Amino acid sequence: MQEQDIKRKTNMLDTLERTIISALQLIFDKFGWLGVFGLMIFENATGITPSEIILAFAGWMLIERHGISPTFIPLAGFYAGLGSTIGASITYWVARIGGRPLIDKFTRWFRIDTRYIEKVEDQCRQWGAGVVMVGRVIPGVRTLVSIPAGLVRIPFPKFFIATFIGAYFWCTLLIGAGYLLGYEWHLISEYIKTHLPLIFSGGLLLITAYLLYHFRASLPLGWLRANNNGMDSE
Repeated sequence: MQEQDIKRKTNMLDTLERTIISALQLIFDKFGWLGVFGLMIFENATGITPSEIILAFAGWMLIERHGISPTFIPLAGFYAGLGSTIGASITYWVARIGGRPLIDKFTRWFRIDTRYIEKVEDQCRQWGAGVVMVGRVIPGVRTLVSIPAGLVRIPFPKFFIATFIGAYFWCTLLIGAGYLLGYEWHLISEYIKTHLPLIFSGGLLLITAYLLYHFRASLPLGWLRANNNGMDSE
């Protein structure tokens, strides 16, 4: 009985993935990168569509399959990263305006453990926008980190910049991976589940640490730490 349940769930997931891919193909054929931009807004505002499928498929279908130079990948990452940031901003403002009562309803509806959000919320109070930037490259955290950021009222300009940096890093790497894998682009989903979260987050941390250290004399480091004076009083 248990094996039958597992098999049934696996078949359901396979059917759902095929449905998503068919829908993506229609959207990409009609709208191109504008479709990617819109899908990333939707994905980051709702957390419903998996970004690794959207971006890896776009890297193959809209770049590699059309014979476009890989030098386009950074610009493609910009389009997708901007869409991600706009979508995350919607969630940020919903949490900020709706406050704890609305988020409590949200967590009950979607069966999200409130302790997880509270833990990230504490980190946001301590480290501010830095938590948002790193969280944007960690699967399972990237779409939900906007909620505690809105609850603790990280100033929106700091939230927007940190979100874009993390989202650009994530989107560019996934699009590039889809381009390199070609017809095997779908393997990126399995790679993400096993190895890439550590590689992405570790790489981003190393890059950030290097930049902060190298340019420490000229960069305003205070924006990464949203202390109580930096939080909006309203």
